Amino acid sequence: MNNIILTGDRPTGNLHLGHYVGSLKTRIELQNKNDYDEYYIMIADTQALTDNANNVDKVKNNIIQVAIDYISAGIDPNKVTIFIQSQVPELFEITAYFMNLVSVSRLQRNPTIKDEIKQRGFEKSLPIGFLNYPVSQAADILAFNANIVPVGEDQMPVIEVTKEIAHSFNNTYGQVFREVKGLLPENKICARLPGLDGKLKMSKSAGNAIYLCDDEKTVKEKIMSAYTDPNHIKVADPGQIEGNIVFAYLDAFCKDEHFEKYLPEYKNLDELKAHYKRGGLGDVKVKLFLNNIINELLTPIRAKRKELEENVDKVYDILFEGGKKARASAQKMLKKIKEAMGLDYEKLKNKKN
Repeated sequence: MNNIILTGDRPTGNLHLGHYVGSLKTRIELQNKNDYDEYYIMIADTQALTDNANNVDKVKNNIIQVAIDYISAGIDPNKVTIFIQSQVPELFEITAYFMNLVSVSRLQRNPTIKDEIKQRGFEKSLPIGFLNYPVSQAADILAFNANIVPVGEDQMPVIEVTKEIAHSFNNTYGQVFREVKGLLPENKICARLPGLDGKLKMSKSAGNAIYLCDDEKTVKEKIMSAYTDPNHIKVADPGQIEGNIVFAYLDAFCKDEHFEKYLPEYKNLDELKAHYKRGGLGDVKVKLFLNNIINELLTPIRAKRKELEENVDKVYDILFEGGKKARASAQKMLKKIKEAMGLDYEKLKNKKN
């Protein structure tokens, strides 16, 4: 068996630049390499309900938006199976079996879960579903026997839990699952892109994101308000690169050819940084340069999005067909899991007969 890829997102809002450089760009590169047998991208609506149980409409309405973001950015439904998590009920049965292979204390130690519990104010009243989130994700991955999972840096602890559950299952019931590899972006800043405010990573809940669906004017407004060096008050002042969000984004998105197009007085990013550090380069000029780069990236995505928004039924058809294919695959793995566990009662019945 060759590579099987599985990845996904929670439909709690449109995808943003952090999603793009953190995982989506890698997904598109993997798709275009064609070095895989199967490729699944899941819209995790059930997992989104773990902290949106009272706002089902938010989750439901964003499913189609996330699907449009995928396809607009370059995911090809002819090569990749895009599906909605709740359309594959086998995932929840597998989750139930996996829950017996991991302790509550292990889940509580997960750094991503710990951070998100604080962000959502769940310290005093923690939903079981939210704590169980890594087990559900492990079921999503292992239900398709995936061995490659493109992720952002904050999701690597989930990959570790998945590996532990797979090893525990194999040791307890026999060899069923293979090793899973979390695939991070090569560019370190892309693994955890900071938000525009410079305080947290870019996220929907923090309100510090540039979305793939943002129009040109909105993108410019957001970039012009981005956090830079608070001590760089005058153009002549030396500036600091570290912690400067505009330069962090240039590290993530800028290429040498962008200088020839938009800022020909510099050859590359190193020259621009050197000028900023010694003084004589204003924040506005750097922000306008970044604005040109980001809008160049988003222009074709916006055009494709407009086309898809005029034919939403086609997008739903893609999701429903993807759900059928994903469910068929999950059913096969569930059968293997139950056979390994001795829960294949049909075989027991046939033996007695």
